[in-house]
Amino acid sequence: MALAPLLQLNDVSVSFGGNPLFSKLHLVVHPRDRLVLVGRNGSGKSTLMKIMAGQIEPDTGTRIVSPGVKVSYMEQDPDMSSFSTLGDYACSSLSDEEIYKLEVVSEGLKLNLGAQTNTASGGERRRAALAKLLAEEPELMLLDEPTNHLDIEAISWLESELFRTSSAFILISHDRTFLNALSRGILWIDRGQIKRKNDNFQGFENWRDKTWEEEDTNRHKLDQKIKSEGRWAAEGISGRRKRNMGRVRALKDFRAQKSDQITRPGLAAMAFGEGPASGRQTIVANKIFKSFGSKALISNFSIKVARGDRVAIVGPNGAGKTTLIKLLMGELKPDSGTVKLGTNQVLAIFDQNREELDPDSTLWESLTNSSDTGAMGKSDFVMVRGKPKHVVGYLKEFLFDDRQLRSPVRSLSGGEKARLLLARIMAKESNFLILDEPTNDLDMETLDLLQELVSDYQGTVLIVSHDRDFIDRVATSTVVLGSEQIIAYAGGWSDYLSQSSQGQVLEEPYISNSKKNAGRGKTLSNKILRKDDKLTFTEMHRLTALPDEISDVENEIKKLVEILSDSNLYIVDASKFSKVSEALSKREKALVVLEGEWLRLEEKREK
Repeated sequence: MALAPLLQLNDVSVSFGGNPLFSKLHLVVHPRDRLVLVGRNGSGKSTLMKIMAGQIEPDTGTRIVSPGVKVSYMEQDPDMSSFSTLGDYACSSLSDEEIYKLEVVSEGLKLNLGAQTNTASGGERRRAALAKLLAEEPELMLLDEPTNHLDIEAISWLESELFRTSSAFILISHDRTFLNALSRGILWIDRGQIKRKNDNFQGFENWRDKTWEEEDTNRHKLDQKIKSEGRWAAEGISGRRKRNMGRVRALKDFRAQKSDQITRPGLAAMAFGEGPASGRQTIVANKIFKSFGSKALISNFSIKVARGDRVAIVGPNGAGKTTLIKLLMGELKPDSGTVKLGTNQVLAIFDQNREELDPDSTLWESLTNSSDTGAMGKSDFVMVRGKPKHVVGYLKEFLFDDRQLRSPVRSLSGGEKARLLLARIMAKESNFLILDEPTNDLDMETLDLLQELVSDYQGTVLIVSHDRDFIDRVATSTVVLGSEQIIAYAGGWSDYLSQSSQGQVLEEPYISNSKKNAGRGKTLSNKILRKDDKLTFTEMHRLTALPDEISDVENEIKKLVEILSDSNLYIVDASKFSKVSEALSKREKALVVLEGEWLRLEEKREK
């Protein structure tokens, strides 16, 4: 059987409010494609997903799904209002014989199928949507920010499941580690057009930057041509009229090309307003203990945090990350033990639940009615790091346009809400940041900027995050909440993985200043970790060789698919069609075996 494309979009155009979002867009998705969909916030990633899923009709163009192909879409905020439990929602498209698939997936995601939908958290709803999609086993999976609200354990499980699946999938995600592990192709939405490159996500930024450099070079050349021809036209037309009129038409064409160019969106003008320095020691916690009922969340934990430390707090959902933050900041009192806060602390808090944002307020009101901006009540100005600034100008610095200023917050995308909340906390001076899942929904460019700002921040930072790459880039220390103990490590997520496998331990119950911690490669714990069994020499050699073998098989599959993409092949040479189809089937089965072997060895190596 020929492997026809799973889905095609031809000449698709979409406009909102008269503004074109896409124009004559083309896209083909093949079996076993593993694509990441990237682009700036507001570029139309979720809209494109909904068009592929058949939930939105384009203004022009066609969507073609091959016969027998099932396309399933996991949206960011699914409507569960007609279902009483998460299980009812997740199994709504499954037959009685397929329910077992949902049970298997739910166990991996640690999803309580009996939880009520009207009281379920964002993380529980996200797990239910994932469980539904994975249990359906469609030929094409569309996943819009699947890792948001998931803890690292669930993200790792999902990563393994998607690595093993034979289904094609398209991902929208900000999690670089997740994308690097899974991607084989990149779909880049840039100013209404989609560009495709068959490469791992690691190559995206180089590709993007090279594309922009070429664009800037061509724009410069065009500007020079317009300048030169414009000077000639201003000096008067002489000589052969026919030749001169040709130059006039050429100048007109150059100017038309210039006017048709769409300017790239810039970066938000973000900056943290750093206040006066706090005391050298910002937090000193000694053997704190906190329980709720019979459950002990925080047990016998000690830590010292110095000014300038950037401490990441990670762990499964429900492990007590929020409780630990509240204990360390003095909002909760421990059942036993002590917490001493340093002097002269000025807090700025980023809340992942966006609870400080009133969904019915406009963007304008969200700033002018905020204590962070010092402009309570009706006003056209906000205080930005001690200086008055017009609310319109300040919102434009965070990439909001005039049409959005009077729109309700509920109409914003997730990334836009994150930028609005950042605008609020960046308006005030601070020396202590608490960032609760700050990376959710941000595009890569804004995320890169935020990483730089946090890394350069001179005050103290507590970060709750499940983004492994973000933790690696900014954290000087990582506190890991487990089922029985809390362990603090020097460095980021990768340092934690490395150190925990080596059983390293510090005797001193504190995290020292980040400059002292650099390169120490040790951990802080009340218990010494045991070494896990290492890979044998043969297994290490096999793990090293497998990526090349997998790449070779993938290249063979790609060539076979290209041969079968000829719609006339069966008519012209039925025998060749049959042989190529059979060879493709064998190579795909071999790829599944190789990938499974690599995953097993890689998991053992990580442990």
